[in-house]
Amino acid sequence: MRNLCRAAVMVLIFVAAIFLSGKPAFAQVDLTGVWNPNIGDEDNPERLQGPSLVEFVGLPINDQARVWGLSYRSSRLSLSEHQCQVHVVEYIHRGPHDIRIWEERDPITSQLIAIHENINTYEQFRTIWMDGRPHPGEYAPHTWMGFSTGVWEGNMLTVTTTHVKQGWHRRENIPASDEVTVVEHYVKHGNTLSHTSVTEDPIYLSEPLIKSEDYTLNLNPNSYNPYWPCEYTNEGDFERGKVPSYFWGENPYVTQYAAEHNLAGEVTLGGAETMYPEYRDKVKGKPVAVYPPPNNAATYPDSGSATAAPAAAPARGGNPAPAAPAAGGRGRGGQ
Repeated sequence: MRNLCRAAVMVLIFVAAIFLSGKPAFAQVDLTGVWNPNIGDEDNPERLQGPSLVEFVGLPINDQARVWGLSYRSSRLSLSEHQCQVHVVEYIHRGPHDIRIWEERDPITSQLIAIHENINTYEQFRTIWMDGRPHPGEYAPHTWMGFSTGVWEGNMLTVTTTHVKQGWHRRENIPASDEVTVVEHYVKHGNTLSHTSVTEDPIYLSEPLIKSEDYTLNLNPNSYNPYWPCEYTNEGDFERGKVPSYFWGENPYVTQYAAEHNLAGEVTLGGAETMYPEYRDKVKGKPVAVYPPPNNAATYPDSGSATAAPAAAPARGGNPAPAAPAAGGRGRGGQ
């Protein structure tokens, strides 16, 4: 009887220790494995060939980000310093890549120290610290993957990342600052891993930007290729120090995406309000954008009206922008 009572007391102490620790030990999930993204049926073509020019709809960008996006010229990627530029952590899970995840545990106590993630796009190694350490100070070095800490919330891994280098929220044309904070949630259900990120950026976003992706477990981990060979090469003769871009009023493609999808011009310029269903009522009945714009005009978000641009304004550091026909109407232009 005494042994039975002692056993009961030990069980109660064990259960109490679990609850008092605040760590749902039995809810933790092992995410170890090789995971392939479902890019073929999720946000395609954005995650493959890339988004269209001036397609910012549904993104909570502010005016500063919008100006940057309208200034973007695709030939900028031909500069050697941009050809192999790494995707930052708030974007890298959107691209075509595979990831390998494994745990690091204390060899004596088996306590989880960190979860490691190898992303084969640009050969990025990422550490998610699980031992309760704090984030470094404001002036600590920033990296492509930043500094990440994680906690288990039931069966969901929540990761908070700071100290990320300047990069982009959407490939090519929507910038991200080095002041972002990224909160990610990993949930495993069967052979599927769901990844959701919530990014706050006080410089370029007016509201948090939320993205989600799904991965499928690769049952043949030996097929994982960790290498990403990328070599710089000369892709054009640019004047030293010049970056291909459009100055205000030079971008000839401002209305192209809107016109091809029968949308009002302001819709594709983005902003927090374009994320919500009621925005459809606001733009209902507004005239559809015209591309090329009549009289070689371009619609910009500050006035909401056509602003005249030079007939063939030279894009700084690149070739002259193509002149639009005098007549209006819809058409297709190169990107």
